[in-house]
Amino acid sequence: MNGGLAEAHQGQDHAPGEAGERLPAPPIPSALAEPSDARAPERRRGSRRNTSEDRLPPADCEAEQPTMLPSGWRNLVLALFLAIALNCGLAGQLPPPPAMICFLLAMCGILSLRMARLAELSAEGASRYVPVLLAVLVPMGAFSAGTVLWATNGLLATGEVIATMVAVSTVAAAHFRKHAALILVIQLAAWAPVVVFGLPVAGAAWFAIGGIAAVFVAREQARADSERTQQRQARERAQTRARDILADYEETGQGWFWETDRRSQLTYVSGPVAKLLGQTQDALIGQPLTALFNLDRGEEGERTLLFHLSARSAFQELAVRAASRPGERWWSISGRPVYDQYDNFVGFRGSGTDLTEKRRSQEQASRLAHYDSLTGLANRLQMSQLLEKILSARQQMNRCCAVMLLDLDRFKQVNDTMGHPAGDALLKQVAQRIERVVGKLGRVGRLGGDEFQVIVPQRLDRARLGNLALDIINAVSQPYAVEGHSIVIGASVGIAIAPDDGATNDQLIRNADLALYAAKDAGRGRFHFYAENLHAVAEARAEVEKDLRKAIVQGELQLFYQPVVSTASERIAGFEALLRWNHPEKGWIPPDKFVSVAEDSGLIAQIGEWALRTACHHLASWPAEVRCAVNVSPLQFANRELPAIVTSAIAQAGIDPSRLELEITESVFLNDDEGTEAMFAALKRIGVRLALDDFGTGYSSLGYLKTAPFDKIKIDQSFVRGATEPGSRNGAIIASITSLAQALDMDTTAEGVETLDELDLVRMHGCSHVQGFIYDRPLDAAAATERLRTGLAAVAKGPRSSRAPRQRMLRRVMLEHSGQVYSATIRNMSGTGALIEGVWNVPVGTVFKVQLSERQTIAGTVRWSAQDRIGLEFAEALRPDGSGWSEAAQARPRLAKPLIKAG
Repeated sequence: MNGGLAEAHQGQDHAPGEAGERLPAPPIPSALAEPSDARAPERRRGSRRNTSEDRLPPADCEAEQPTMLPSGWRNLVLALFLAIALNCGLAGQLPPPPAMICFLLAMCGILSLRMARLAELSAEGASRYVPVLLAVLVPMGAFSAGTVLWATNGLLATGEVIATMVAVSTVAAAHFRKHAALILVIQLAAWAPVVVFGLPVAGAAWFAIGGIAAVFVAREQARADSERTQQRQARERAQTRARDILADYEETGQGWFWETDRRSQLTYVSGPVAKLLGQTQDALIGQPLTALFNLDRGEEGERTLLFHLSARSAFQELAVRAASRPGERWWSISGRPVYDQYDNFVGFRGSGTDLTEKRRSQEQASRLAHYDSLTGLANRLQMSQLLEKILSARQQMNRCCAVMLLDLDRFKQVNDTMGHPAGDALLKQVAQRIERVVGKLGRVGRLGGDEFQVIVPQRLDRARLGNLALDIINAVSQPYAVEGHSIVIGASVGIAIAPDDGATNDQLIRNADLALYAAKDAGRGRFHFYAENLHAVAEARAEVEKDLRKAIVQGELQLFYQPVVSTASERIAGFEALLRWNHPEKGWIPPDKFVSVAEDSGLIAQIGEWALRTACHHLASWPAEVRCAVNVSPLQFANRELPAIVTSAIAQAGIDPSRLELEITESVFLNDDEGTEAMFAALKRIGVRLALDDFGTGYSSLGYLKTAPFDKIKIDQSFVRGATEPGSRNGAIIASITSLAQALDMDTTAEGVETLDELDLVRMHGCSHVQGFIYDRPLDAAAATERLRTGLAAVAKGPRSSRAPRQRMLRRVMLEHSGQVYSATIRNMSGTGALIEGVWNVPVGTVFKVQLSERQTIAGTVRWSAQDRIGLEFAEALRPDGSGWSEAAQARPRLAKPLIKAG
């Protein structure tokens, strides 16, 4: 292979019709052709090839024979036969038998030349001379001995013998013209028998002297041969170094070389490339250069290659696809035109490198830049580019689209309890489900974490978008199997539509995000369309979060305690700690306004730990039989440090662990895994009591009640409220829960008991504890401590039954009393009465006629009065309708005559 490129060059230089004449170049378009101005000769001189560089060195540098023996004895054999034949003619008869035997022995020695050469090649060092000496001495010595024996019989004259030996030895010496020592050995072997038989004593002496001289000459010749061999090898290494380096480079597969003739047909191509294409080098020679590549796609690099070949211009690092099968392989090729010494274009010469891995790396980098590495979905950058492309379309109708932002509910809990590998596996399944639901309607992407985005690049009505969002929520909310565990999460979706909700990328994303927050605030697991008022809601939420962070630092948060009373003894068994926030400017802020903000912002963990330590501190100053219940959020429960925090709070307060009760909601069971069971076990080892809060309102399951170590079940107030009304099934539900708790040896607490009827009902159904306004409202720490000083006995105080449901409103009405008409405002109203504002210092018992509308007037009696407010009881109950208590209450009153407000 080392010389293959040079041989191809030589063959090309002497190809008929190419080196001796200039053929016209194929026509190319003038717009693409390289300018044929004054720079063309300079370009050709730079690409001109000196053909002498491709040929081997002169004859004086030719490699010598690797062995000392000649490849054949044809001339010597001919000389022997002619000598024997000529002597037979001169003697007039055949040689005698002894001479004939010597001649046959000489012929056998000549025939063994091949074996002697092989022995010389296989031998090393001085042992190489043994087969050489035998191959020289035996034929020449035997022939000389035969000739002397022929002469001793008187058949040959001395002159004839001398002439014969001179001729034969001269022919034999010619075969060893480069080995002076062997020439001397030939002469000794040829003349030794003549001397020995002619002059025995003197001949032996001369033979010995000649042998010694031969030894010295041989040593000198060997030394000279060794020096010449080293010089020759050095010249050969210098001459072939470049070819060897290129050949080794080809064999590594990192690069390859090619050459074409003027017709762009291959005259040389590297062997590894031919092997890669499934062909031999010989099969590729003569084929077009373009046969090495797959030009079907019409890639830019491939089109450029065809241009350069036709324009006979140099090119650098063109990316082309190899015509290899199977698999896709890319090469980067470079080439330049070559001209001979007569300025004739003779073809191209160039090189190539494997571009496959680099191209794959580039494609991988591009994919990583545009796709999410975990789910394979489009990432934030690609989704942003897609949305920008849609919104910048030329035609207005093509700019219509919808953007959905999805946020997974309770995903953080999965990461915290099961680890990030499980979270990653869950995200992959979520991505697959969303893609299946969306299908061809739009593009799905992952923005990061548990946030996903859907772009619908067309106008769909809100009903269809809502159905799509609902399908996504339902699909995502189905159980998942991850690492042998069943996991349930949810999703909330915010939707913004272009161009209605924004004409730019930033506007749409911001508005979709606002809609997402609205969906999460509404209870999660739902979707919400963007609306203008969401900006105000978002600003208010941000304001709450900012104030809440300040409240934590400045100590504005407080704990209030609502008594929990035993129904059997009617004594206070404990308290439930309730979080309250007294804003220095806005006053008391309801918990439902800031607790959700604390959960979303992550502040709930800090607030929860503070509440736990504060409750334990207050509990330490209360009687030993009083317990305190503290709520634990799902985020706190997912924290593996929760047992350590609870232990630290108990130890710091110095209380019995059984006095602390942790209330946990059912949402912690959404991910039924070993982490949940381990957390329950760790908390029970501490010795605290566990209560299941808001039972029946969430993802209730009787299954986990068998294994979860709860000490109490809390019945949500939604079951207590209205339980005494006719036809209500709440009582039956309460009875079922208490029966289940008794069977599992658990206490029960009914929350939100406000009337004596409700108290009697829950006591009758077996509730062990009651909590609600019927006994007391939540008290601050000082008031709770003071309440315990008066004793643990609790007395129920409240109305016998709950009042009728009231409807809030802000409606102007007219009141008539003793001919005087007053303008007032109804703040709320039920079927039996109303709260009216706008009349001052009205005595209790005053009777008014209330003109609700032009067609309806009702009489009522004042039952209480406070400044400008009165509580009015209707003489006759109003009948509720579908829109409220009275259709008249929803209509703005119109009086037939003007009324004068009393002074």
